[in-house]
Amino acid sequence: MNKTLIIEQATHLFTQFLEKNHLRKTPERYAILHEIYCRSDHFDTEQLFDSLTLKKINVSRATVYNTLELLVNCNLVTKHQFGKNQAQYEKSYSYKQHDHIICAECGKVVEFCDPRIGQIKDMAAQLLNFKIIYHSLNLYGICGPCQTIKKTAT
Repeated sequence: MNKTLIIEQATHLFTQFLEKNHLRKTPERYAILHEIYCRSDHFDTEQLFDSLTLKKINVSRATVYNTLELLVNCNLVTKHQFGKNQAQYEKSYSYKQHDHIICAECGKVVEFCDPRIGQIKDMAAQLLNFKIIYHSLNLYGICGPCQTIKKTAT
């Protein structure tokens, strides 16, 4: 699906969510949604705020925090807590299921997708009589650059 169409559909879903919950449809909220759906990475609130500020979008930190919570509540954004790191977010509408591998040293997050995980999920659901509604798999390790730093430090 093309990026413009995804942004349009996400905007439509967000509008419906705001109307249903009698919340204001402000330009700032839509600017935040647009910025998130133009990204291709995981981000924290400060990174999002900085990105908006660089683009001269006048929005407060409080608005960024509050809008992120709204977007999480309407399933347009997923919130992750990778280990002890600050919460990170990613867009979630129209994006395939994926898993994460996280560096325990620097906090780098890499997405990966392996169809065998889906097969294991389906088999476990069938075996244990569960209807799986979502899954989350986070693997922790030490990335290549951090391994190199550790080797040269010893």
